[in-house]
Amino acid sequence: MAGSAQAWHDGSRSGCRITSFSTALALLLACVPSAGLGATLFEDDTVLTVRLSGPLDSLLEDPESRDELPFVLSANGVDHDIMVRLRGRSRRELCQFPPLRFKFAEEDTANTVFAGQRKLKLVTHCRPGDSYKTSALREYAAYRIFNLLSEVSYRVRLLRITYEDTDGRLKETTFERYGFLIEPATSLAARTDGRIAEVCGISIASLDNLQAASAFIFNFLIGNTDWSLVPSENESCCCHNIDLIDVGARRYTVPFDFDLSGLVNARYARPNPVTRISRVTQRRYRGYCLPPGSLAPALRQIKERKTEVLNVVRYLPGLSPKERRTSLEFLERFFDRAEDEDKLLRSFERRCLR
Repeated sequence: MAGSAQAWHDGSRSGCRITSFSTALALLLACVPSAGLGATLFEDDTVLTVRLSGPLDSLLEDPESRDELPFVLSANGVDHDIMVRLRGRSRRELCQFPPLRFKFAEEDTANTVFAGQRKLKLVTHCRPGDSYKTSALREYAAYRIFNLLSEVSYRVRLLRITYEDTDGRLKETTFERYGFLIEPATSLAARTDGRIAEVCGISIASLDNLQAASAFIFNFLIGNTDWSLVPSENESCCCHNIDLIDVGARRYTVPFDFDLSGLVNARYARPNPVTRISRVTQRRYRGYCLPPGSLAPALRQIKERKTEVLNVVRYLPGLSPKERRTSLEFLERFFDRAEDEDKLLRSFERRCLR
């Protein structure tokens, strides 16, 4: 896998082309290289329509609870008896509808869209108001953008979810929202012939330089400052919103959780205080100092994929014209700055963390 991962980072192309508006998103996302594991769920880029029925009010009433409650998840005409619990850290405090974790019975998924899946993370809409309805869509777009830049990245599957509260106590007992599922870390490691690295300290010299540079610049691209290669105050080991995957002799940085980024621009989002910026739509580079020459090829690779990056948002379902325009303009501002490569690279090198 180490060889194939490097070939991807060296800018290999699949030869895909956008041919029409109606097929643009599917063709675009199909350009991302793929492997066999979990193909049923994460190698299909169409929106999956599902229904989640169960005691939602009971599930949501205590944000501190880790209790699992029985639900029925329906997809493609098949009902799955699953256990659901709340998950997340800050979002459990910030959101009236925090992220969820699904647990499937092993014998319940054979020959279905969830074949081979055991536990899955669902990113939800956070709050019931209209201003939150599409935040999950923009976070989904962030994951898909990083898929374009690195094979060693979390795949995601967009869902159109009908929620049904069988308690009958929520203001809306039945409602629809977008959400998305995230590939499990064990699946990512298996797909890339790697292994999850659980370490409390990290040497920059151990990182795959090009992939690390791509991850650092990607976080700048989407305006994300909520990450670090050292643990936050609530974590005991590396890292904060970064997973580490060892592939061969190299270590890969895999970012996740982008709800506090400028691209998502959630109403509750605030920048990392150490950045001294006032809003998340202001970009601040927080990459670590890499060997000389590491950033330039990563920046050029991202610039080469400008059209594909913008098309992730351009053809994303569910956004209003204003939301689409605002998100595209935010990304375009990065590419405008990137036109002067030397100036942008110098700013990265001045601000890199040692």
